Amino acid sequence: MDTDLWGIALVVLAGFLAGGAYAMWKVNRLIAVALAGCTVLAAASGALRLGYL
Repeated sequence: MDTDLWGIALVVLAGFLAGGAYAMWKVNRLIAVALAGCTVLAAASGALRLGYL
């Protein structure tokens, strides 16, 4: 895969993880916080791959 496609895929993954964290917040806050941490990592990785940071 091209570098730009990896970056876009990571940003999309961050979106899915953010939705999962939001949906999980009322059920289990520990898992929601873990998903939020993964969201931040995926978004930062995608931004770095795309050259925004």
